[in-house]
Amino acid sequence: MQASNTKATPVLVALAFLTVYLVWGSTYLFIQLAVHEIPALMMGAIRFIIAGLLLMGWCIYKQERIFNWQHMKPAIITGLLLLLVGNGAVIWAEKTLPSSLVAVLVSSAPLWFVVLDKPKWKENLSSRSTLVGLAIGFLGVLLLFWEQAARVVSGTLGSAALVALLVLMVGSISWAGGSIYNKYNSKGSATVSSAWQMLAAGIAFTLGSGITGEWRGFEPAAVSNTAWWSIAYLITFGSLAGYSAYVWLLKVRPVTQVSTYAYVNPVVAVLLGVLFAGETMSALQVTGLAVILGSVLLINLAKYRKTQQVNDETGSGEKELVRGDESALQTITEKSERSSIWRKKTPVDKGFQKGNNELVPCLDEAEIY
Repeated sequence: MQASNTKATPVLVALAFLTVYLVWGSTYLFIQLAVHEIPALMMGAIRFIIAGLLLMGWCIYKQERIFNWQHMKPAIITGLLLLLVGNGAVIWAEKTLPSSLVAVLVSSAPLWFVVLDKPKWKENLSSRSTLVGLAIGFLGVLLLFWEQAARVVSGTLGSAALVALLVLMVGSISWAGGSIYNKYNSKGSATVSSAWQMLAAGIAFTLGSGITGEWRGFEPAAVSNTAWWSIAYLITFGSLAGYSAYVWLLKVRPVTQVSTYAYVNPVVAVLLGVLFAGETMSALQVTGLAVILGSVLLINLAKYRKTQQVNDETGSGEKELVRGDESALQTITEKSERSSIWRKKTPVDKGFQKGNNELVPCLDEAEIY
């Protein structure tokens, strides 16, 4: 998954989704284990500076082109939107809120993906399965964490929790906006882009930590091994594996499909709590888990059916229909519509006016497919 032109085979796509689904679901727990002993901005700085340098070293080893401002600029903007604001909101909120509740609040991100992805409005808002799937998924997450959400509403978690909720909302919007910006503006190698994103965020976190004075009075020796191992996990699995897979998926899959990670991550968080933290699941939570998985299936099934419809009409496989970063469905649909309009035009409209026998460019079947 190193370059932007890496072939998006079904196996690689499935592996990337599996990584984002499972690994990112576990990061909420490790963030909370670390943030209670390491200041929030400092933790972000350590995580993304180290991860960015490691990934950049790999890019240099692979002799990839590193310094290209046309590629660096969108990567830096994406890193600030996704990692500084988006992930930074999660880190800061977990100082106050339970990690499981943070996961459910972040699950609003797929809704912002649909709202902010203007180039895909026609496709997304006209797909009943996609809209229903998003709505059902959000409902499932609410069911899964209804007890925790009720504590916020009743005021049990305190006023600081309300501030954290607002911060998470801003973070979710920033994450969705940054993801969409990355999809349409990212250039060059996905690995190089990820490295610059992490370094940009790491530097910003460092500046923020210095300005707020987090480094004063911090004693690294007082931090437990659990917190340091949590940081190591976030660097290797959360950033190098999970985030790189996410950036690559944004290049090869629709953003609404990629955004389904936000519904699966809370499920993973619950399962980890049951298996390793001795937590239990109520009947309501089990119901919510089933609803979430059903919503993800519905969204992906809608995309699969559209792809199959295109394949049936063209006689081509999916691998032959993907052109760069554009989805095959959008490309075929737009050109088919233009071809249909052309065929309905009269000879005069096509340019065959009296005294004018010059041919005009025509979109034929070969050009469509």
